[in-house]
Amino acid sequence: MDTSIFINKVEASGIITIDLLDYKPEIEIITLDIKEHLFMGMIVKEKEFKESISEKDFSIYNGKAVAVICSEDAIIPPWAYMMLVEKLYLYAVYVDLNTPENILLDFWKKSLLKADLSQYKDQKVVVKARTNIDPALYLLVSLQLKPLVKSLMYGEAGMPKVIFKN
Repeated sequence: MDTSIFINKVEASGIITIDLLDYKPEIEIITLDIKEHLFMGMIVKEKEFKESISEKDFSIYNGKAVAVICSEDAIIPPWAYMMLVEKLYLYAVYVDLNTPENILLDFWKKSLLKADLSQYKDQKVVVKARTNIDPALYLLVSLQLKPLVKSLMYGEAGMPKVIFKN
């Protein structure tokens, strides 16, 4: 009878895995397209713009982040954005003239920057490889971990790519 004991080499290596998905913010981001408030879908006329936004129910943005965009190639005067913010102020937790993807990335970066990574001090750390995560997040986490960790790796704990060893 074979009484061999299987050894988990990953566990024995002492490598700790960080999954950047754990730092992904939970906020819902909604797009507000200014195009729907333009005169004839392409021009900002003050009277028509004011009327259009006064008829809109901005409560749909309650507790959400708002990505303000203009899908039409139109010149939007700064005061138009200011009027939108005046309406969004009571509802939205965040408003930016940006795409939802970039707003999510900004929130994700802030989440990583606020994270307490001191638990990784003097540890062997692998940052989990994921194709759906922006490379900017890998850059940021590397900057944060460089002064802390004994070694930094990328990939999976079983077959990591070594980035550096201290």
